[in-house]
Amino acid sequence: MMRDLFDLTGKKAIVTGGTRGLGHGMAEGLMEAGASVVIFGTTEKVHAVAESFRSKGFQCYGLTVDLQDSVAREKGFYDAVALLGGLDILVNAAGIQSRHPCEQFPIADWNRVLEVNLTAPFVLSQMAAKEFLKKEVPSGKIINVASMLSFFGGFTVPAYAASKGGVAQFTKAMCNELAGRGININAVAPGYMDTEMNTALTDPSNPRFAEISKRIPAHRWGNGDDMKGVTVFLASHASDYVNGAVIPVDGGYLVN
Repeated sequence: MMRDLFDLTGKKAIVTGGTRGLGHGMAEGLMEAGASVVIFGTTEKVHAVAESFRSKGFQCYGLTVDLQDSVAREKGFYDAVALLGGLDILVNAAGIQSRHPCEQFPIADWNRVLEVNLTAPFVLSQMAAKEFLKKEVPSGKIINVASMLSFFGGFTVPAYAASKGGVAQFTKAMCNELAGRGININAVAPGYMDTEMNTALTDPSNPRFAEISKRIPAHRWGNGDDMKGVTVFLASHASDYVNGAVIPVDGGYLVN
């Protein structure tokens, strides 16, 4: 049946950045489709969020993981695999932002943004691929979070733009090597989303808010719930022949 294509019952997933915003919505979508999920968060809040998911009847675990720390993220990954008893899906949703004029952008902020937004997803994707290839019949789904800034540059966010351009490109590069080995790796490119990361833009006093809002054909900014459908699609058998794609979820912003 058609609905079976989207059924994730018994599947095991890791979602970074699962405590809030888009990552929270993506994690919830996976659980609503039947998956067991470990969410990564940077603070102890992750345990409360996991408990709130469990109170809804979902199977969810929370791990505090500093994605800037190479040792911590490797430990977090393998701790998650142990909790789940395997791995079928990785969602790299965690991301950070820093805003400065490009000629004044601090190199420390550049390094921090690139580490969390680009290096961590790449390394976690490597580790996930190795887990998937261990299976008797290799299989697995990797879902990266790109951005509108994978396509254009933005303002005062050169590190974020560079990181999201890199996410789109390593997704394509890994696809070339993994697609023939049973692994799907794709990215979603959220449009302008009403999340904590964008509070500087969603302030109505910022001229950019009206400018952006006017351009969105859907006439609204997106939210975490808008990420659920595409996440379930890319995690399920429905997308078995979709690989190396960067799928906009933007209310039509890119085509206007």
